[in-house]
Amino acid sequence: MKNKNSLIAVLDANVLYPAPLRDLLHNLAFLDVFNPKWTSQIQNEWISNLLINRKDLRKSQLTRTVNLMNQTFSDANIINYSKIEREFELLDKNDKHGLAAAIKSESKFIVTFNIKDFPKSTLSDYNIERITPDDFIMKLIKQNEELVNNAFENQRLSLKNPTMTKSELLNVFKTFKLTKTIARLRKSDR
Repeated sequence: MKNKNSLIAVLDANVLYPAPLRDLLHNLAFLDVFNPKWTSQIQNEWISNLLINRKDLRKSQLTRTVNLMNQTFSDANIINYSKIEREFELLDKNDKHGLAAAIKSESKFIVTFNIKDFPKSTLSDYNIERITPDDFIMKLIKQNEELVNNAFENQRLSLKNPTMTKSELLNVFKTFKLTKTIARLRKSDR
């Protein structure tokens, strides 16, 4: 599916790493609530970290996930951004590709748990905002609460082994500090 939403956001590796959060973001993007962006470097980073921490997973499984992500969102994988990386400095040079991809894709946001890695002063030069997943999803809720609720429900219904109630899935999101999002989704009629 090609996302035509004008709200563009680079998803950092740390928000793609946890499957439940990755799935929610993909369900939101699939319903055109926002347009996701990433790089192969971002994808490789979350895969590498997940394989270190989860010995039960195989690289082929995660590569299949990345391939499906790239097929579903055909314009999401940003390439040819290395020249842009020379335009600025970041404390952690490993994060430069994320900002370069955001600049190249004209993203408005970098969704990350590591806010400190993306200084406001540098991002403001490019009209890009660093934002936590919780604040980003809340922004999306304010934009279109019904579609966010639909994306959440689609995610919940896709869970088969095990199935989860709304409350159980929201409890999973506690791990990812989605406190405002959880509170708002709990209030919805669904």
